[in-house]
Amino acid sequence: MNPTAPSRLLPVAALALLLGACAATPPEPAVKIAMPAAYTQAQDGWQPAQPLAAMPRGAWWSVFDDPVLSTLEQQVAQHNQSLAAQLAAYEQAQAAVAQAQAAYFPAVTAGASASRARSASVGTVGNSVSASLGASWEPDLWGKVRLQVQAGQAAAAASAATLAGTQLSLQSTLATSYLQLRTVDAQIQLARDTVAAYQRALQLTENRYKAGVDTAADVAQARTQLLQAQTSLTDLGVSRAQLQNAIAVLVGKAPADFTLPATSALPGVPAIPAGIPAQLLQRRTDLAAAQAQVAAANAQIGVAQTAWFPNLTLSAQGGSQASRIAELFSAPSLFWSLGPQLAATLFDGGLRRAQVQSSEAAYRQAVANYRQSALTALQQVENNLAAQGILTQEAQQQAEVVQAAQVQLRLAENQYKAGTAPYLNVLTAQTTLTTARNAQLTLLNRRYAAAVALIQALGGGWGNENTPAIGPLPAASSTAR
Repeated sequence: MNPTAPSRLLPVAALALLLGACAATPPEPAVKIAMPAAYTQAQDGWQPAQPLAAMPRGAWWSVFDDPVLSTLEQQVAQHNQSLAAQLAAYEQAQAAVAQAQAAYFPAVTAGASASRARSASVGTVGNSVSASLGASWEPDLWGKVRLQVQAGQAAAAASAATLAGTQLSLQSTLATSYLQLRTVDAQIQLARDTVAAYQRALQLTENRYKAGVDTAADVAQARTQLLQAQTSLTDLGVSRAQLQNAIAVLVGKAPADFTLPATSALPGVPAIPAGIPAQLLQRRTDLAAAQAQVAAANAQIGVAQTAWFPNLTLSAQGGSQASRIAELFSAPSLFWSLGPQLAATLFDGGLRRAQVQSSEAAYRQAVANYRQSALTALQQVENNLAAQGILTQEAQQQAEVVQAAQVQLRLAENQYKAGTAPYLNVLTAQTTLTTARNAQLTLLNRRYAAAVALIQALGGGWGNENTPAIGPLPAASSTAR
């Protein structure tokens, strides 16, 4: 080996260090999104967005105080196949980071060969054996590898946020479906009570008809009313079956292997305070994913910029070649090579410029998507806050409607039994009360849906074990029978 060879490489190394100072420097993602400190009622302060999607959310569904729902929510996290697919996507993103980091290190190769050949010119047969070891490394002079790693890490962070968002979405869908199923159970019980009441009314009308008090028309009206109630009861079975099947799929089970027994208990409606700090909104997983995508797009700008700089590759190879294995590692059979290689593109028809422009446009797109996601998040919270207040007031009004309908039915029945009013008045009052109670249950389901949607819009709950921020209201105020 020539002792002056290393000294000849020093200028190349110095040049590499000098060029490294010119590494690509894409603009840092200075995306500022102002979030209001309060919603609608008070906007007296602004603060820059700081995504907190990684903060623990806890079992937010526990605010409904339903053990069955809590058990089902845990099964979603363990067995839902859509969540499993998203988890695999996150693991792919993590593997991509490891692949990018591998470029920091040299690649080492080894090889061995043996051959036997006959020379046409000499006419002799000879053997050849060889063994070699090589290494090559491309120093990260321009920061390309570093930027690729940053882009991969940002993409993995976005995938992690998407995974958390998928889980929250599935859990919210489960909660909404489960609460709707419980509402349908209440509607089925109401329909059964209605059928029983109409059967008693039909029996009373038939007895009065036999006594000559009522007419055949009264009996026909009572029978028609009963048949309609029975039809409505049967139809509710379709909704319940579909909801139960949807829940089965969410928890990763075949519908045939899953049942939810009916219950008369209705979960409470969570009372969510309106004065929620804007910091809660920053915990949304979609905002965390959007911000990570901005960082990834920013890093890709730098990756595209590195195409303007030459590539330096350092390589070394050594080995031995001989005609016999015994001579393979003797001094005369050894060979080696060492040297750098510098390559640059002089003309590409505007390809690199177009690639940089494309990366910059992708960055601007990611920023716009991030800002739009923030606006959409604010809209969703405001919508569901408004729905929470309005539906609560409407539930109170509907409860009064039910009470008034109960009084109306009682008076109509008394007048009918006394013979001072026709059966048509009873029929009308019964229909009014049934409609009012169904409307009350429908309103309760809307309140459930709005509560779940608001918790989801806020990033999946808040508070901690010592200071819970939300809690259930008695379900008794939601229905009146």
